Amino acid sequence: MYRILCMISCIAMLFSQEIKPVKDVSLVILGTVQDAGSPQIGCKKVCCKKVFKTPDQKRKVVSLGVLDPTENKSYIFEATPDFTTQTRHLNMYLKNHPETPDGVFLTHAHIGHYTGLMYLGKEAMNANATPVYAMPKMETFLKTNGPWSQLVKRKNIELKPMKNKQEIRLTSHLRVTPLRVPHRDEYSETVGYIISGPKKRALFIPDIDKWEKWATPIEDVIKTVDYAFLDATFFDGEEINTRNISEIPHPFVIESMERFRTLSKNEKMKVYFIHFNHTNPLLHSESKQSKRVLNAGFNIARMNDVFSL
Repeated sequence: MYRILCMISCIAMLFSQEIKPVKDVSLVILGTVQDAGSPQIGCKKVCCKKVFKTPDQKRKVVSLGVLDPTENKSYIFEATPDFTTQTRHLNMYLKNHPETPDGVFLTHAHIGHYTGLMYLGKEAMNANATPVYAMPKMETFLKTNGPWSQLVKRKNIELKPMKNKQEIRLTSHLRVTPLRVPHRDEYSETVGYIISGPKKRALFIPDIDKWEKWATPIEDVIKTVDYAFLDATFFDGEEINTRNISEIPHPFVIESMERFRTLSKNEKMKVYFIHFNHTNPLLHSESKQSKRVLNAGFNIARMNDVFSL
């Protein structure tokens, strides 16, 4: 009974925080965890034991929300397994907005980034033509593979094609540009996004292979934006000692910090690490690794953070 009351209390705290409707075009962090969440299925490590016993309602799979209150529009980046609570959470930042966002932007076809679309289907919301923005291979994947093809046929979702580096104007104040990045592309391309508001720009790359595999120097892109939400799946290689790390390549946080070492203080402050594996000590704000990141001049994305665009 006590555990149930604790869970109810945690959920109440999540939705009773000082979340006020935004007045300007804004970006909000709706989740920071890697695809499989935290705790992760089958994990018997210390990092998951406590969270299995006492779930942390702030540990949602990585997602961003973008809002334009002047036109009462909301957009969500990634359709995660936590899509249900994340869309409700996003709605709390706008007054009198419909339940579904005005657009869903997908980065790629790995489980934590698109499977939340299932909640728009017949078995759940039975949504009406929710716009879903996808690259060509991603669009084909959704059209030709069940159960996603059913969403298309039933018009629960309306696919909106995108092209690499081609800007999409969403409102008079908000533009989005997809950027192809190298990653494990078994079923689709992988993209990051530049999200441009009337005053500021954000870069969102939750998944990428090592930075050196991208033809575009990441430092050059950081210099063109005001915020950079970057792949931080693993802090270092030591935390993954049960799997072949070559099969799941990501830039370690320690590698990114070393690469960005010569950036100016202002450029470093733009970097917000995000997309943490369940083993990643950056999930804990008081860990020595979190303090190391902050002391080096970088930032760590946390759920409910709001950024003006």
